[in-house]
Amino acid sequence: MAIQRNPETVHQPLAGYDHQIEIAGPARWLVLSGQVGMRPDGAVPEDPIEQLRVALDNLRLNLEAAGMGVRDLVKLTFILVGDIDATQRREVVDGWLGGHRPCTTLFYAAGLAAPALRVEVDAWAATHADG
Repeated sequence: MAIQRNPETVHQPLAGYDHQIEIAGPARWLVLSGQVGMRPDGAVPEDPIEQLRVALDNLRLNLEAAGMGVRDLVKLTFILVGDIDATQRREVVDGWLGGHRPCTTLFYAAGLAAPALRVEVDAWAATHADG
């Protein structure tokens, strides 16, 4: 169903992502609101890397609730606030993705929905229409 590729006419990706993913054939889509680093009890860690881990866990839980997994992700958008260590961020994300390479965008914003939030992860996933 998903055909991933990096055209030879475009530079190689800068990190663990693909430039494009074509969805061919019948598919079931899951579009998620941005997931933040808030735990079920409402607690938000101060450390932005820990917020990233919690946000990714929230994303995983949403995928599982829809009968999907990390390998079904086709697009991730990371929205960050403030100074966040890029090396640590990449290690956390790459480890969480486990070699999967969805299309990815990252940008910095002045703020998110609440002052304590430093990380938000927006996602799209797709799987076979019968899956």
